[in-house]
Amino acid sequence: MKFKKDFLKWQQWDKTISNDIEGHSRWSIHYEAVFQHEGKFYRTTYSVGATESQDEQPYEYEEGEIECPEVFPYEVTVTRYEERK
Repeated sequence: MKFKKDFLKWQQWDKTISNDIEGHSRWSIHYEAVFQHEGKFYRTTYSVGATESQDEQPYEYEEGEIECPEVFPYEVTVTRYEERK
């Protein structure tokens, strides 16, 4: 589904599910966010300036509408290990 750039920039969706750093470049930090809007879940990616000297806002270099694929939640079982105390 396509969303307007300002809708995404100002996070006007119903609920943020996740907003994680996915990587970085010399000048930018790259994020992946999952949000809920009108009962459905969507994924988007954006970047922001890595320091106060890089004046890059989310979706700054994108056109008017941005494609955000619909995603679906699923459960994952994780086994972790820790030392006994």
